[in-house]
Amino acid sequence: MYARSGGVATITLNRPDSLNAFTDPMLHGLAEALKTAGRDADVRCVVITGAGRAFSAGQDLGAVRERDEAADGRMSFREHLETTYNRIIGSIRSIEKPIVAAVNGVAAGAGASVALACDLRIASENASFVMAFAGVGLVPDSGSTWFLPRMLGFARAYELYATGGRLSAAEALQAGVVNRVVTPDDFESAVAELAESLASAPTRALGLTKRAMNRALGTTLDQALAYEAMLQEIAGGTEDHREGIAAFLEKRPPRFSGR
Repeated sequence: MYARSGGVATITLNRPDSLNAFTDPMLHGLAEALKTAGRDADVRCVVITGAGRAFSAGQDLGAVRERDEAADGRMSFREHLETTYNRIIGSIRSIEKPIVAAVNGVAAGAGASVALACDLRIASENASFVMAFAGVGLVPDSGSTWFLPRMLGFARAYELYATGGRLSAAEALQAGVVNRVVTPDDFESAVAELAESLASAPTRALGLTKRAMNRALGTTLDQALAYEAMLQEIAGGTEDHREGIAAFLEKRPPRFSGR
């Protein structure tokens, strides 16, 4: 479900009776919603959340069985990942706008992977992250093995994968997996406040920052320095940079346009 209010686009995973477990139509819908948000110049922040009491329980295993039966037991997991989840994770990382995971409840398996791929995570006290892959004899996917060890370190991440462990919201905050934890009563207002703040920020600069950080994770310091200088040339030519300088000199709050 896709909705836009001002500069904020909210994508809601909307199968609450199934804890928002992913089916093929749902995955394709999420991919299309991300594409829409990325292309809309009026969207300056994206929020991904879940309907009901879960963020997402991950892949709908009933749908996996149906797909495998339709393929006479020869379902290609690789093809499925490459045409669905991998594209979604790639979009989340490449869209040069802040993307916030508003984790309202359990995020398990690929649901956790989607949340981990976002730029920021705000969680309800009811939220948790469950690495459910080993319980069904599978490998962590959808970028999980790239994101989680970088957040927790190898040993802690592998322990969660191997045991199907759960991180509570409080544990995720302490470990740096989420940026903020709020009470269920304050969750919606806290998400809206954060999203609106990001939507009023200098969008091009935030997007270029995301690009620089993505690249720096796989480069040397010298390469990062050179790339920063190149991106700074772009940022220095934006309207928001000129507005930021003017606001500073005039001793007033800046009014960024995202351009």
